[in-house]
Amino acid sequence: MTTSFKYCILKSSLCCAFAVAMLFLGPIKAWSDAPGEGPLMVILDQARLVKLPERAVTVVVGNPLIADVSVQAGGLLVITGKGYGLTNIVALDRSGATLMEKDVVVRGPGYEAVVVYRGVDKETYSCTPECGPRITLGDFPAHFNSTLTQTSVRSSQAQGTSASR
Repeated sequence: MTTSFKYCILKSSLCCAFAVAMLFLGPIKAWSDAPGEGPLMVILDQARLVKLPERAVTVVVGNPLIADVSVQAGGLLVITGKGYGLTNIVALDRSGATLMEKDVVVRGPGYEAVVVYRGVDKETYSCTPECGPRITLGDFPAHFNSTLTQTSVRSSQAQGTSASR
């Protein structure tokens, strides 16, 4: 958990307060209607598998810019973090009755990241174990776009296609 604190110290005290709260909350069980249980936590740019309730035929996402879902065989739901924030996911049966409604919180990674501020401009670097630029929402557009372009070109070259620059 020390890596989360490194990231938080560089980012803000609000982030640190969230990390400390998460230490005391412990693991959160997904898709449970038990009273007092918190939201489903998903890391930005990562996927999480969740078992859908039986008889679920429709899944609705409150804000697909925050989290996206894909229903897989065997009643598995893949939730992917797309943007920071809070949204919800609702599972319905054939008649439209709600089988499950769950809040989903998408948060940043808890690994070693370094955030560099130059005035109001922000740049994020992944340091696992060496530092390199990371595509992170909220970064200064020049840093974000440069990193995204490099990543896209590299991916295209790895797949044997040419990328437009």
